[in-house]
Amino acid sequence: MKILSNLAKSCAILAGLLLIFITLMTCVSIIGRDLVGKTIVGDFELSGAAAGAAIALFMPWCQVKRGNIVVDFFTTRASPAAQLALDRTGALLLGCVMALMAWRTTLGGLNSFRTHSETQILGLPEWIVYAVMVPPLALTVLIALHQAIFGFEKPTTEDNPELAV
Repeated sequence: MKILSNLAKSCAILAGLLLIFITLMTCVSIIGRDLVGKTIVGDFELSGAAAGAAIALFMPWCQVKRGNIVVDFFTTRASPAAQLALDRTGALLLGCVMALMAWRTTLGGLNSFRTHSETQILGLPEWIVYAVMVPPLALTVLIALHQAIFGFEKPTTEDNPELAV
């Protein structure tokens, strides 16, 4: 799990860098429009592509940290063993959904590559965005399946500062 966790952390860092890029590009484009009447051509296309890639890149880290939404209203009175079984089942289901997403994203990327689909303004090949999204989705599958099979890592004081007390 250590290797998967490190890969997930790398994906999250890359996603953060993409979001910083989007933010800076948007600021430059807005300031340029207001001050000199010029914007960055295709900023909207680049923002959309980078945001889509960033979302996929954040998914593995979110799964490692168990950051996905958990509705525990009905299970608060269940035993810890029952809660763990439900959490592992949830990880398995999430892994299946992410596998479906990775598969369909792969097919979408291959179709985009075959048809030479491009963005309208910049002519950026759309398959590139798909290609960036598939590996983190597949990594999320591996992490979720690992959690479903072997359980979850114990929380550390880094994850939960209240444990340090």
